Amino acid sequence: MGRRSQYPEEFRREAVRLVLTTDKSMAEVGRDLGINYKTLGNWVRVEEARQARDGEPGALSENERLELKRLRKENSELRVEREILRKAAAYFAKETIR
Repeated sequence: MGRRSQYPEEFRREAVRLVLTTDKSMAEVGRDLGINYKTLGNWVRVEEARQARDGEPGALSENERLELKRLRKENSELRVEREILRKAAAYFAKETIR
C-alpha cells in the first residue's frame, strides 16, 4: 500500500491541467508550483492513461471499475466457500452411509 500524497487532489488536477493546456514544459510548471518535475510527470502520465481509457467506446467509469473489482473479489470468495461446502457435504454424506 502506497503512502498518502502530500498534495491535495485538486492541486494535482490543476497542475496536470497546466501542463496539458499551456505551452510551458513540465519542468517550468513544476518549478512554478514548487514540485519535482518527475512527480508532475507521473501525475500527467496517470491522467493521460485515464483519458485514453475513458475515451474508448464502452469504457467503464471509475465507479464501475471499482464495483467490478469488488464483485470479482466477492465472486472469488463465494467460489472458495462453495468448494468448502461441497467437500463438507461429501464428507457428511459418506459418514451417514456407514
